[in-house]
Amino acid sequence: MIDTHELTRRAGFQREVTFTAAAPVDLGIDVIGVPEGDPIQFDLRLESVVEGVLVTGTASGRLVGECARCLVDIEDEFLADVQELYVYPESDAEPDEASRMEGDLIDLEPVLRDQVVLALPFQPLCTDDCPGLCPECGVRLADEPGHTHQERTDPRWAALDGLLRQDDQKN
Repeated sequence: MIDTHELTRRAGFQREVTFTAAAPVDLGIDVIGVPEGDPIQFDLRLESVVEGVLVTGTASGRLVGECARCLVDIEDEFLADVQELYVYPESDAEPDEASRMEGDLIDLEPVLRDQVVLALPFQPLCTDDCPGLCPECGVRLADEPGHTHQERTDPRWAALDGLLRQDDQKN
């Protein structure tokens, strides 16, 4: 929550704020997100406008997750742009059109959640060309680039393989 009391309700007044806040619960998706309680750095400009307070700036922090292909732990950074109009409580604006202030307070969590989650990769990768895991044994292919297996016949086709051998012996 940001207190806007010092920002008068006259259009044109503005102030810059920089602060760090703890990340809320479940800020991310199943495979990558911001750990709960991790610091998030906010650099914002609060500008008084006729309808309320316009908040613009950035939020940045650390992302933790796992590669979608090889399941190795990954760590990255995020930088989310924030731009939201918070209307005064007595405003006639519809709730869907803008966020509403609670007295002189602004709740940044919903906007932060929207911006961070939308910016996350759907399938995060440890490297752009991650080869993933071996489908037969599960070894990480980036650790063993020449990894191969002896070609084996699928047991469901074993009877047909036997017929091929009989045919080869006749010729």
